This record gives sequence, C-alpha cells and structure tokens, in this order.
Amino acid sequence: MDRRDKLIDGLNLQTAVGVEIGALCNPVLTKADAAVLYVDYTDADTLRRHYHGNAYVDPAKIVETDVIWGSKTLKESLNREIDFVIASHVVEHVPDLIAWLNELHSVLSPSGEIRLAVPDRRFTFDFLRRETQLAEVLAAYLVHARVPQPYFILDYLLNAAAVDPMAAWRGEVSASNVTPTADVIGTLNLARDTLQTGAYCDAHCWVFTPHSFATLLAQLGEAGLISLSCEQFFDTEPNTIEFFVSLRVCEDKKRIVESWRRMAEARNADVAHSSQHSDIRTLTDELSVVTDALALAKADTHRLQQKLELTESRLQTALEAIDSIHHSNSWRVTEPLRKMKTRFNRRASR
Repeated sequence: MDRRDKLIDGLNLQTAVGVEIGALCNPVLTKADAAVLYVDYTDADTLRRHYHGNAYVDPAKIVETDVIWGSKTLKESLNREIDFVIASHVVEHVPDLIAWLNELHSVLSPSGEIRLAVPDRRFTFDFLRRETQLAEVLAAYLVHARVPQPYFILDYLLNAAAVDPMAAWRGEVSASNVTPTADVIGTLNLARDTLQTGAYCDAHCWVFTPHSFATLLAQLGEAGLISLSCEQFFDTEPNTIEFFVSLRVCEDKKRIVESWRRMAEARNADVAHSSQHSDIRTLTDELSVVTDALALAKADTHRLQQKLELTESRLQTALEAIDSIHHSNSWRVTEPLRKMKTRFNRRASR
C-alpha cells in the first residue's frame, strides 16, 4: 500500500466531501478524485511568490486555495460540515496542537475522520530533538498560540541536522555523528522577532515517533481535551520517514484513551521486536567476526602444518644421508682415524 492509499483507505470518495490542508503542489486528492476543498493560510498567488526558488516546491503546480484559514476559525471559514480532513506533514507545524485538532473536529460530520501523515523524528532532520511532551502542548494551548512560540523556533533551528534516512534505518546514525548547523545569533533574532512582533516563523513545533504521538493523544483524551479516537494506524515502514494515523470523532472518553493506548502498545511490541532483531543482528555480526578469526587461524594452522611436513621431509632426507654414510666403505676405512682423533681430543682437554 503506497502513502496515498494509506491516507485515503476506507474513504468513500464517491459521496464524501473533504478538505486537504497545505496541499501546495502535491495534493493527495485532485478535484477529479473527489469533492475536495484546498485549505491554506493564504491564497495561491501569495504561496507561489513565497515558494519561488524553493527546490522542493514547484510554484507553477501549487493548487488554487479554496478556503483561507487564518484570522477566522476553520468552522467560520468553511461554513459547512465535511466528512474528512487530509493533512500531510502539517500537524508538526501547527502552533497550538490542541486547538488545531479541535477546530478540525468542529467541521467534521458525526462519522468524520482526520487523516494525518506525520514525520518520524528518528529518520528526519529532527533526529537530535526530544519528542514532544504534554507540558509543551498545554503551554501553547494556554496562550492560544497563533504562531510558533520562541522556544519551538529555537529548538527547531538550533537542533535541525542533516540525516540520511537510509543510514538511520541501518543504525548508522547517532547523536555522536550528527551535527546541527545552526546560526545561533540568527536564530535568536528570529525568535526575538516572533516574540516582539508576532511574526510567523515556520518551524516544526512538535516532534513525534509513532509511540510518542499515541502516548500524547492518550493523555489529551484522558484529560478531555480532545474527542478523537485512533481509528487506524500505519507504522513507519523500513526506509521511509513517516507514519499515518486516522482519527475519528468519538465522545466516549474510555474508548478514546484505549484506542491510543492500543496504538502505543503496538509500538512497544514493535520496538521490542525490533530490539530482538537488533540483538540477533549484533550476535550475527559477532559470530561473523569469530568465524573470520577461526578461518584465519585455520589458514595459519594449515601453513604451519605445511612447514612442519617440509621440515620433517628434510630431516628424513638428512637421516637417510647419515645412515648411508655410516654404511659406506669410506666410513669403515676412516674409523681408526676417528678413534685416534677422539683420544687425542680427550688428552688435550685434560
């Protein structure tokens, strides 16, 4: 199943009406696919100017904005009920996570769903950052944050680092070999500007793994701060950087909390399974080293055996030569002379 299928799996695109947030130049759904409205913080022309020269966004392909979600709430901006919301790599940017989820909830039909694609910290430039904690989310909610708060700008820009996802999956990436490339003074000035003027500075406010995301949503559900359950979950697949979650409208707190705990427990099982595989891989590597050492030792033993056999052969040849001398006529003829030499040597040594 590809990423698009994970985001739309189970949706009835023939009858459902939905929105896609932040589609830019790569919408999950086109107008031909479904009755979808594109929502962004500004109009398409402004977005095209903003992304001019951006290597990752083709301004010419940016879709027209149907609904601007800015100073007004999403419910005020849409002025209608919808069946689904799709947001790919958006949730990590929103300044107030709780308010954002609740605004999405406010426009959903009773059976409506939110479909999220979420970057997994372990395989992205957020590698060095700590996963989002409940206190941070509550702090943003308390101040009704409309732009990323200075702390998140600082944390994001000071700790962002280039990470090769494939190397991360191979276990070759660690805090010791990943180096952030931050401009401390420049970052401080950006955060100061946001604090003083309220200017928007884009940042990953929230940092997730599948387990930490599920744990956080369970905490928010337990506190009664959201009424959304985990309907479906697609884990981060090998050599990819994102996971997928479907959230459904739900007013049953127990069911909400249990659904997120199930997701968290599934991740614990996966982590344990991954750990076992890691242990097996480590043992396999160690066995390989031992096997190589044994092979070298065997080769050395073989060379020593060859040398020993050669030495024995030479010794045997020498013994045969000595025996031949002992049985020769010259040896018998010279025997009296050897005896005389022996007696002479004995006398000389006295």
